Amino acid sequence: MSIPSAVLRKTTAKEDDRSPKFGARVFSKRLIEERLPKREAANWLAAMDGREQIEKEYLDVFAKALKEWALQAGATHYAHWFQPLTGCSAEKHDAFLGYKAGEITETFSGRDLMQGEPDASSFPNGGLRCTAEARGYTLWDPSTPPFLWSGADGLTLCIPSLFFSWNGDSLDYKIPLLRSDQKIEAAVMRLLKLAGIEAKSVFSTLGPEQEYFTIEKDLYDLRLDLKLAGRTVYGAKPPKGQELEDHYFSSLNERTLAFMREVEEEAFLLGIPLKTRHNEVAPSQHEAAVLFERASLASDHNVLLMELMRKVAERHSLACLFHEKPFAGINGSGKHCNWSLATEGGINLLDPKEDSFAFLTLLAAILRAVHEHSLLLRSSIASASNDWRLGGSEAPPTILSVYLGEALEACVEEMIHEKPGSKEAHRRVDLGLKHLPSHVVDASDRNRTSFFAFAGNKFEFRAVGAAQHTAWPVSIINAIVADSLQLILDEIEDEAAKQPGIDLLLTALPVLRKHFQAAQPVLFSGNNYAAEWAEEAERRNLPNVKKSYHSYSVLRQLKTERLFNGVLSKQELEGRFEILAERYAKEMAIECSLMIELFRTQILPAAIRWQKEMAKSLKELRDLQMGSKRQQEQLLELVFKIDRAIETVGELEKIKKQITDLGWEAAAAAYCDLALPRMEEARAAVDALEGCVDDALWPMPKYSGMLFK
Repeated sequence: MSIPSAVLRKTTAKEDDRSPKFGARVFSKRLIEERLPKREAANWLAAMDGREQIEKEYLDVFAKALKEWALQAGATHYAHWFQPLTGCSAEKHDAFLGYKAGEITETFSGRDLMQGEPDASSFPNGGLRCTAEARGYTLWDPSTPPFLWSGADGLTLCIPSLFFSWNGDSLDYKIPLLRSDQKIEAAVMRLLKLAGIEAKSVFSTLGPEQEYFTIEKDLYDLRLDLKLAGRTVYGAKPPKGQELEDHYFSSLNERTLAFMREVEEEAFLLGIPLKTRHNEVAPSQHEAAVLFERASLASDHNVLLMELMRKVAERHSLACLFHEKPFAGINGSGKHCNWSLATEGGINLLDPKEDSFAFLTLLAAILRAVHEHSLLLRSSIASASNDWRLGGSEAPPTILSVYLGEALEACVEEMIHEKPGSKEAHRRVDLGLKHLPSHVVDASDRNRTSFFAFAGNKFEFRAVGAAQHTAWPVSIINAIVADSLQLILDEIEDEAAKQPGIDLLLTALPVLRKHFQAAQPVLFSGNNYAAEWAEEAERRNLPNVKKSYHSYSVLRQLKTERLFNGVLSKQELEGRFEILAERYAKEMAIECSLMIELFRTQILPAAIRWQKEMAKSLKELRDLQMGSKRQQEQLLELVFKIDRAIETVGELEKIKKQITDLGWEAAAAAYCDLALPRMEEARAAVDALEGCVDDALWPMPKYSGMLFK
């Protein structure tokens, strides 16, 4: 049964112990052990950790326990919950109903648990099946525990699932992520064995920081562009934006805080470990951050969290926006993916304090991976929506670089040049206040302009967009690092065979030095926004793909096919390319159509009406022999701006008509190279009108009204 928010808020300090409520709607490890026989429980728990396959003969036992738990909580339906390549989750609800001896019974079998069969015909497939081949399968993924989702219809038992075609091709985000985890586990376990570190398993970890906007739902409903495209295709800069820098970490207003609190309560019940909430840089922009989890679970939780936030926002008469750039001229929203590697025993392998040989070898593999596969990493965060954000003073530019921090970069420099350094690992700061001791600061500062930055014991992939699924960039990071690590370990083992009995780190140093030196061009600790860096990056031969569409072709390269062995097949990679190109073209087509329709049906009529009123007023003044030259100039300026807007929108409409009959790949290229510049011109022309037309006539909410609640 759902626990009302009001009940949670009214508990006393003694009663308000949230720990027992954490994961209350999740069929957790504790419930597996409590509700299942010992043998069956052991199998499920081992499968959850990737150590065993689920035994088919236990499926009915698992299903019975799940059904009883769900029915006791008040659930009436179950659904295979999966993540097709739409960027959203999907589900088909079935009731716990069946016939037995002519009577209705509550049923849920092992087969119902294990496999569903939704119609796959309308999900993106990238040519992996023809139109007539509609079958697809959802298969229970025991690595993520089932959960109860609360909606208007009550509770539904959701079974986290994988989604694939009749031929076994992946049609979702989860399968390649799980495969990439297996790939990097194999490489890292090999490293740990060489280093003498005991571990049963290794997995990637993830802690996403989710940025988003909230605006009044009533105003959102009046903006067709926000509803259909997720961003405002028109909108002039307001008198005040974020230039006073007074919103970042500012005090949360009561309404926003109430929304955040309810999200946290719902997330807590679903086992989502929300840790942080705060105001972001732009007005009406906020951020939520979670504790680190296994990457596959964290990815599922992020999808759930976004859905929760949308749902709860509506209860507070708000709209929650995840588009990377819903408003021009102010910060956009990212989803900083903090990535690391851990053992089942809790060792963070990217903590420099754990083991110097293992850490330095992993660091060399990561730097080599980013340098060698920078275009692939760029493609992992590529979308039409993220292009509006990247390089916009709140997100890294499109040049691939790595920031290590002063202390770690000095260490790498020492290894490259074989010279001891004198950089302090930590230093103290004295604030000159007698009541405070000196303070130990971090070994390095942060660099918020970096594409891929080391942050003490993890790497922060800052370029991921707020609306994006975390599984795809993490899958690529896992794959490229695993590939580089295997190559480096081959070389280290060859050196060790030549010099038996020598200290492992000393044996590895020449190999590590070579790879650090080769990856040196990608290291940069300065301001990534500076024009000088763009020039320097070009000299270093670093790719700078400014438009996402131009990065997709890397998925077709033989190098990528080899790299993705065991993660995605050649056919699946080609399918990803087709899906990305099609989505890019469709998103741009929607935005173009919105720009044309909103201008023709809302903005132009309002501007003409205002022009008519001004002309009528001037005529009346002239009739009274009170004509004003300045007022005539104002009218002429309005006429000029209307003409300019008509001209630019008309040019955009011509280009869109020319693109209509092209295939998706050609259409995406045309929108990127031909339509996009015209879209920017049309927007500038129409936004110029906004400052000339009477507010009472302007047909849609302006930025000031939407951003300042």
